Amino acid sequence: MILWELFRTFFVIGFVSFGGGYAMIPVIEAEASQHGWMTTQQFTDVIAIAGMSPGPIATNSAILVGYSTAGIAGAIISTLGVLLPSIILVLIVATFFTKLQNYSIVQSIFYGLRPIVASLVIYAALSFALSNNLITINVSWHTVSLLFIFGLSLVLLLKFRWHPIYIIILSGLVGVALYS
Repeated sequence: MILWELFRTFFVIGFVSFGGGYAMIPVIEAEASQHGWMTTQQFTDVIAIAGMSPGPIATNSAILVGYSTAGIAGAIISTLGVLLPSIILVLIVATFFTKLQNYSIVQSIFYGLRPIVASLVIYAALSFALSNNLITINVSWHTVSLLFIFGLSLVLLLKFRWHPIYIIILSGLVGVALYS
């Protein structure tokens, strides 16, 4: 039965795929192609729509593959399949965490992990900037303006506690004004 195949396939994908939604795309494509649910071109269109839609791309992809294969029931079953492994793992971890969170060693571990998380976010931002030539050795008007937008955004977020959505909109408007 097609619904069982959709559920089983997306459950396995959800259980064994690590690295986030974008890391799951090749696995979903291989499975959709192997089962004959869609062609490579159809899957490319699915990824384009899933990427533009709000929400996680892997979940959006599961919805669209399931829908194109078996309609609304397929979309629901595929979504359940891809989400259940994460839900189950989070519940298991949460069960153990609530029992262990009061131990000083666990609190120390999480206290030590906080700066690492911040450094990973900063590393990702710098890595993105370097790979897209947003950081250059030459100081130009473009570089100065990017640093100004960055600094202003940081001040508005930290000092004035603006909501990130407002910062995104403002940055987009400044980008249009400066770079159009």
